[in-house]
Amino acid sequence: MKAQKFFGLVLVLVLLVTLSRAMVTSASTPQDPESLPPTTHRVSAPARAESSQAQQAIIIDHTCTDLSKVPEYWIEQAKAQLRLSYGHTSHGSQPVTGMEVLMADPANDGLYDFNKDGAIVSDTLSIADRTPSGDLGNPDRATWATRTRDYLNSSGSDRNVVIWSWCGQADTSEANINTYLTLMNELEEDYPYVTFVYMTGHLNGTGVDGNLNVRNDQIRAYCIANNKVLFDFADIESYDPDGNYFLDRGANDGCYYDGGGNWADEWCAVHPGDPLCESCSCVHSKPLNCNLKGRAFWWMLARIAGWEAQAPDEPDLTPSYKTVSPPFADYGERIVYTVAIRNGTGPLTSTVLFSDTIQDGLSYVPGTLTATLGVVNDTAAPILHWSGALSPTPVVTITYAATVTYITSGTITLVLPQVITNTAVIAAPGYETITRTATVRTNWLQTYLPLVMRDSP
Repeated sequence: MKAQKFFGLVLVLVLLVTLSRAMVTSASTPQDPESLPPTTHRVSAPARAESSQAQQAIIIDHTCTDLSKVPEYWIEQAKAQLRLSYGHTSHGSQPVTGMEVLMADPANDGLYDFNKDGAIVSDTLSIADRTPSGDLGNPDRATWATRTRDYLNSSGSDRNVVIWSWCGQADTSEANINTYLTLMNELEEDYPYVTFVYMTGHLNGTGVDGNLNVRNDQIRAYCIANNKVLFDFADIESYDPDGNYFLDRGANDGCYYDGGGNWADEWCAVHPGDPLCESCSCVHSKPLNCNLKGRAFWWMLARIAGWEAQAPDEPDLTPSYKTVSPPFADYGERIVYTVAIRNGTGPLTSTVLFSDTIQDGLSYVPGTLTATLGVVNDTAAPILHWSGALSPTPVVTITYAATVTYITSGTITLVLPQVITNTAVIAAPGYETITRTATVRTNWLQTYLPLVMRDSP
């Protein structure tokens, strides 16, 4: 009698499940990974190409000179995505000089390669240097904008980043700086797929209260308020690499300050042999100044290419996801789980750990655990493990298979509908652990009677 009651209960359950099939909607089907949450950062060419307006201001200043903080991945992205036009005269050559020092260093193994003739070459940053000719105040305060339009409408149509530098003309009136800001904004509106880089003027020894700094502050405030990209030329000249401030001591473009001191010479005397002091022909200034600006320039390009500038060892694993295919499966059928572990801030050299336990109702298929990077381990199956670094790319894809099995209740083995949720655990030691789940419905489509039932041995 007890067996008959049990059988009747199971029969009712199956009938109810069969009826419920019609209520299952497409919402139960795992999403296509490409349509997954907007937390995933996608890089376009360039990343800001949808509009020249940034979501927030990108301010490149004296805090942006340590290239060890910039993942190599984003330097490579900058080289692949960006094509620069850089109009300048003498002072504007300083960042390029610093970039040449980086390129010449064999220890960098070609990472910072660029050209100055605008050629588009694989694994090389394309810069149309001194093109168009002139600077932001030469020959007047508006010709640079006209030349930019003419250039972008003709031979410069392949450029997607435009930069102009001041020489000495930023020490001017508020109205003249407003003219500059207005012309830049009009260019952004008319060429929405070009990133325009704003710039402050070089120091001239007039200090914090001088007109030049007031005008530079005018440019800074506008860029911050309107989400622009700013290369803060003057701020980089105001600090030595240790963060000591010299603008309030009357620092000028040659790194000299009140009392006859020179912060660049002094810093290099204390740090002999430091790469920042590598000799170069730095127009109007000291090699340290050019080397700092060259590094800041690459930092800026990485930001334009899509780098979020978070600390490289601080992972953002929230774009990670997990799916299962097919989402419905019958007894004996194989299903495949796919887990994509993504770091939203770019490549990550810190070790990332992954584990997943295959739940009851499923049986792991030995040898199916694979990964595009890192080390897999299924010796403790049904607990599966992976470990590795998200480098050189910021994503690793892990796959593994399982087979739908029977359920045993006492002495009877049954094919019963189940909803099985499998959870992947993803962690970078020292940071918050995240989980990602995928749900499979097994034996959900059984519509025939009688139930499969047999005595267990």
